[in-house]
Amino acid sequence: MRHANKRPLTLSILAALSWVATLATAQSAACRQPVYLTFDTGHMAVAPGIAQVLQRQNVRVTFFAANEKTQQGDGSLGQHWASWWRDRGAEGHAFASHTWDHAYWRADLQGAEDLRFRIRPSSGLQADQNLTWSAAQYCANLRQAAQRLQDITGQRPLPLFRAPGGKTSPALLQAARQCGYVHVGWSDAGFLGDELPSDKYPNARLLQQALTRIRPGDILMAHLGIWSRQDPWAPAVLEPLIEGLKAKGMCFATLREHPQFKDWVAQHPLELSGKSASGQ
Repeated sequence: MRHANKRPLTLSILAALSWVATLATAQSAACRQPVYLTFDTGHMAVAPGIAQVLQRQNVRVTFFAANEKTQQGDGSLGQHWASWWRDRGAEGHAFASHTWDHAYWRADLQGAEDLRFRIRPSSGLQADQNLTWSAAQYCANLRQAAQRLQDITGQRPLPLFRAPGGKTSPALLQAARQCGYVHVGWSDAGFLGDELPSDKYPNARLLQQALTRIRPGDILMAHLGIWSRQDPWAPAVLEPLIEGLKAKGMCFATLREHPQFKDWVAQHPLELSGKSASGQ
């Protein structure tokens, strides 16, 4: 009997995912003044509230994920948060790599035979150590995060990445491009300030600044939790920001639709192993 019921359930899930994708495509087609809201991972404590706002506002975003230390659970891409990511996949959000170990680029190192990079991860077994990585090692770290996202969500991540802190070099960007990843930063106005100290940059100031400066086409960047900020930016600022931008005639799209990246996304699908979305 269990085998008899499995196929209809699988088909219903696939049908639901197909409907979400169709809806997202229709919405993006009607979106004439888009902004591109993106979130990098963080301590995840604000992630449930962010998800609720995005659901209420019917907004799709792009998540750049690393396996960072969290306030609850075993890392932002660990099993504790797997169902959260799976739900975001079902809602039609987009995903991309933020490196597995939240690995900061520090410098290019010209070796005897090839270029290497000084890297300092903030997560993982080698957190806060200065390491030397080859281009292949950096690519493997990008791919590990992307693979985990696919395993959890059942969605293929975009062939894009965001370096922690936005720190890169031309050589690092070229190395990543050769293994299938194009870097995404953010617009000057799109720096939403959630990692700034809240005593000097209170939420009201950050909201007003964003509503004044953001223009159609901007890529916006915030986090799923910042350890150092006393008064969390999200979800308190997120909903009035979305409502305010909508009132100014703007709409929201994922980086799948961004004119700078959509051709690359279409032409360079990531080659990842085809595991299930079990989150295991």
